[in-house]
Amino acid sequence: MGSLWRSQEMGRAKLFVPSEVAYEVVSSLGEIGLVQFIDANPDVSAFQRKFVSEVRRCDEMERKLRYFEGEIEKIGLELNGADLAASMPAPDEKELQRMESEFEKMEREMKEINNNEQVLKKQNLELTELLEILSRTNVFFDEAESASSTFVSEEDDPTRASLLEHEDRSGQLGFVTGVIARERVPGFERLLWRACRGNVFLRRVPIENPIIDPTTGEEIHKEVFIVFYQGEQLGNRVKKICEGYEATIYPCPSNHSSRRELREGVNTRILDLQNVLGRTEDHRRQVLANIAFNLGGWIVQVKKVKSIFHTMNKFNVDNTRKERNNRRLDEQTFFNNTATTRAGSDMQAILNDLSHDSKPPTAYFTTKFTRGFQSIVDAYGVASYREVNPGPFTIITFPFLFAVMFGDLGHGFLMAATAFFIILKEESLKNFNGGEIWSTMYNGRYIIFLMGLFSMYTGFIYNDVFSKSITLGSSGWSINPDEIPIGNLSSSQVIELQPPYVDSEGIMQNGDFRHPYVFGIDPIWQTSDNKLTFTNSYKMKLSVILGILQMEFGIILGLFNHRFFKNSLRIWHEFIPQVLFLTCIFGYLVIAILIKWTTPLSDFPNKSPPSLLIMLIEMFLNFSGNPHGAQVLYGDADGSTQGKIQMALVVIAVVCVPWMLLTRPLILRSRMKRRKQQAQARVRAGSLQGHEDDASQHLNANEMDEESGHSGHEEEHSFGEIMVHQAIHTIEFCLGCISNTASYLRLWALSLAHAQLSEVLWDMVLHAGFSSWYLLFFAFAVWAVLTIAVLLIMEGLSAFLHALRLHWVEFQNKFYEGNEYQIIDVVLILSIGLPSNFPLNQQSLICVVLVVDMFIVPLYQEYNNGLIYLSLHCPFDITLSITTFTLDSIKLDKTISTAMM
Repeated sequence: MGSLWRSQEMGRAKLFVPSEVAYEVVSSLGEIGLVQFIDANPDVSAFQRKFVSEVRRCDEMERKLRYFEGEIEKIGLELNGADLAASMPAPDEKELQRMESEFEKMEREMKEINNNEQVLKKQNLELTELLEILSRTNVFFDEAESASSTFVSEEDDPTRASLLEHEDRSGQLGFVTGVIARERVPGFERLLWRACRGNVFLRRVPIENPIIDPTTGEEIHKEVFIVFYQGEQLGNRVKKICEGYEATIYPCPSNHSSRRELREGVNTRILDLQNVLGRTEDHRRQVLANIAFNLGGWIVQVKKVKSIFHTMNKFNVDNTRKERNNRRLDEQTFFNNTATTRAGSDMQAILNDLSHDSKPPTAYFTTKFTRGFQSIVDAYGVASYREVNPGPFTIITFPFLFAVMFGDLGHGFLMAATAFFIILKEESLKNFNGGEIWSTMYNGRYIIFLMGLFSMYTGFIYNDVFSKSITLGSSGWSINPDEIPIGNLSSSQVIELQPPYVDSEGIMQNGDFRHPYVFGIDPIWQTSDNKLTFTNSYKMKLSVILGILQMEFGIILGLFNHRFFKNSLRIWHEFIPQVLFLTCIFGYLVIAILIKWTTPLSDFPNKSPPSLLIMLIEMFLNFSGNPHGAQVLYGDADGSTQGKIQMALVVIAVVCVPWMLLTRPLILRSRMKRRKQQAQARVRAGSLQGHEDDASQHLNANEMDEESGHSGHEEEHSFGEIMVHQAIHTIEFCLGCISNTASYLRLWALSLAHAQLSEVLWDMVLHAGFSSWYLLFFAFAVWAVLTIAVLLIMEGLSAFLHALRLHWVEFQNKFYEGNEYQIIDVVLILSIGLPSNFPLNQQSLICVVLVVDMFIVPLYQEYNNGLIYLSLHCPFDITLSITTFTLDSIKLDKTISTAMM
């Protein structure tokens, strides 16, 4: 079923589909995992395509579904049916019309329900505001009547009545009552005063509970107001001001008994209206619940239909019929075509293989485990067709390089445990909407899990657990009890342990060292003052070793590309000099590091280990001479053996530079001349028709395959362009070997920073709380938060980005082009039914109506009992299940049978 080593082999085919079954064929291909279609009408605008009206129908249905989805989200229901619809075939035309009419009916019903509900809510709002007015203004009228009664009794004038009881009497006061938004009150009050010149009296009181706007659903704070005025002209002015400030005016009786009766009636109407609103809301919720049960499936089905018509718009419509002589096939039995059966037609689809010059897309089959690592590679660039894919190696190298920078057993455990929890709950967390950060964590859960496991491993090697060490067995160092001044020992006193040394007589002495530690770094280094000096040296050399080995591995992967594409010129004049150049300089440095690590002190030629950095510099500066006594690593004590070896390595490395720079362009130039001479000879002999200049520009594909790595897909270049390109490539490689090696020192730098930050948090935060339990509780909380925020998240992200750069720049540029495009990983299994005795080079060709080009990737082939099983890689934009699609009639000639079988 394919692998990640190389992209799947692609083939190009032409599909002949009768118009009667075109929809069903594309639908079936889509359900199985559609091929990548190439637009056969690139010059036709989107509005002039044949199925543009069907696409608009799908857009309209999607609009209605989005409307339903928005209404469902308002009441908090979940969508269902998407998983089931993904495994079901796309609806046919009859089902599509039924869905369209059903959506129209449901939309009309929903709009009617919403309109009715909005009208009821508006009436409820008006009654609620009127009730507030009747309740609040009752106090105003009581005060006015009380004041009027007091005034009459004091004047002892029984003929004088209340001003509010006789509104029709000339000179009496009128009033306006209503509600207004609270933020409009200051302006409303100022305008009343200025427009009416102070001849009105305004009283207002706020409504305690906010009022819900039935249109927007927002809460609005309002106030009840009453305005007293005198005269009809002044009253009209007051009403216009109320309208300008969007205040709602309600009628309010001036008589107390009338107000009481009206208030009771309003209360009754509010209760009835709330009862109707409750039933309406229940009905609306029930309708939306029924829609939500199928909405997820409808969305998927409409997307399928729209994708089908969008794909069919790429077809080239041909109204001609092409027929071939049919053989008598009475004894032959074909399996029914799924699409033809669904369409109820006898017309068959035909698949025809095509030769092509275009570069196929890149296709990989990934699982949920490998998908994240492959995305790391694809973010740099999709692999060129059939070149080596670094994705499988990234599964190991990426988390390991991350762990070298992040090495801590405790931090690695927290990271791995978090990722493991997400993996265990991945099905339930699949649809969790936690934002972009959560989506990144979920999609990279397996990457995080491996990074945590590898960090635990490197944490064991570094013997680092939250900046502390663990002891497995006993330390390899021992302290002589006689050297410990028991009586005078203080916290500031330093005890020096003697490392292995060579005494004056040349005899090796172990000092205080007894044996190597069981695994990793000895825990006694955790308490030493020179811990940083030791770990820096160790991690720096380890970073150089890992970097050079990965670069060598990248060059070796380039060899697999050259051999696969039969680029012998690149093997001899690119791969070999690159390996020699890198090995003679930096590979020699790795060997020197290993020799220095594994050689006992007494076995060095001069009984002292040399400085490797100085040794490497003198290797070039002191080219013809022997290394000085202190820089002799192996061989004779005078350095003659080491000097000869280093001289030979420098000569080889220097020779590799012109080898890479000149040999390949010169060989290509000679081939171009020879080809030109052959073309001229054929022109003179009359065997070649055409112009000499045109003939000289075309090179033999087998001779020039190194230009592109794909036979038949090479580009034409002049000698000058080839020379410039080769010079850039040579300079980039030679300088890159130095800069890339230095770049790998980031492994040491990030590891040092992580260890020091962890130690600072322990000593200055957590350790400060050991004096009391309540202070320890607070210190542990701060330490835990800082550990997660700084070390796990910030440092983890930093190490991730640096590991990403090492793979993209230092590793992949040694062999990886990454300038292609990819198709989506969905599998198509195509079953071609043939009788067991039917020759593969004969078959009738049926009606040719719709023609479209597509790329197909054969994965495996099997011929059994008259069936040819072809596993094809086909892209589509939705995830679908794998089923079987049978094409009963297919044109099979010699070319097709050779390619397919």
